[in-house]
Amino acid sequence: MKRFILKRLALMIVTLIGLSVVVFIVSRVAPGDPAKLAAGPDATEEMVQVIREEFGLDRPLVIQYTIYMKGLIQGDFGRSIRTRHLVWDDLKNFMPATFELVFVSISFSILFGILFGILSAVYRDTWMDHVIRFFTITGVAVPMFWLGIMLQLLFSAKVHLFPLGGRLDTMVLPPPARTHFFLIDSLLAGDWGTFANGFHHILLPAFVLSFPALASITRINRAEMLEVLHKDFVLNEKAQGISDRLIIFKYALKNALIPTLSMIGLRYGWMLGGTILVETVFNWPGIGNYAVGAAVYSDFQPVMAVTIILGLNFMIANLLVDLGYGFLDPRVKYE
Repeated sequence: MKRFILKRLALMIVTLIGLSVVVFIVSRVAPGDPAKLAAGPDATEEMVQVIREEFGLDRPLVIQYTIYMKGLIQGDFGRSIRTRHLVWDDLKNFMPATFELVFVSISFSILFGILFGILSAVYRDTWMDHVIRFFTITGVAVPMFWLGIMLQLLFSAKVHLFPLGGRLDTMVLPPPARTHFFLIDSLLAGDWGTFANGFHHILLPAFVLSFPALASITRINRAEMLEVLHKDFVLNEKAQGISDRLIIFKYALKNALIPTLSMIGLRYGWMLGGTILVETVFNWPGIGNYAVGAAVYSDFQPVMAVTIILGLNFMIANLLVDLGYGFLDPRVKYE
């Protein structure tokens, strides 16, 4: 296993380098002059040139990339040309909001996706199965940004059941920062009012972000459960008089979770990318919203940093999924 992990870590480094090259080239050839946008509409050409020299935009692309990679190796993502802040300082402020949203969303997707998959397989071709299958088809087909806007119009603007956006109400102070996750920090501080307010704010964007993943996990888990329930070992256990509940949750589910685990890892990566849309719709102060604001001003340093961080998390998630195979199936060998 150690050899497998080291091999995957080496592959991750190569992949990150390739990702950085692609994002760097795309950011430089994209239309728009970040120096002009940062200088403002009334800036002279001399002022724009000063900004180009300050951020090294007047140098050849190879030299720019070399300087960027030297800084990246040292954990320096550069400075935002728009705000002049260190990108890493901005990311430290915005990342907790994104990962709190993703954690709640993926937990919701896994819990209900597996549950709905089991119910749909056990009660195959009943009204419950038909309702769940319709729900999963809708989840795969409906765009997240459209669903988010529709739910805002219904539950925020019309019914006033959920807030329109943000992490907390305007008059609610954040809890003392320990993990920078508002839900966890409020629990650690024993502040149930802030926890309830934060949970109320995160429910709607978390549901929108989790909807496609929930549908996909439900579909793959249903298909695998149907296949496993017709295996010989399951029929043998039924013949021995073992209860259906024990067969489903102890034997069948464990075998069905192996392909489902792959879908969870894949959907986690898509969910990280989906935060850009969801955070924009719900004005969620995370790195997705931060990247969109930077892209509008052709501020490529934050965009590159967000892309690399999301890519790294996606690769780590896939590594953990591969390691999880061995836990579910001891026959799996790592090479």
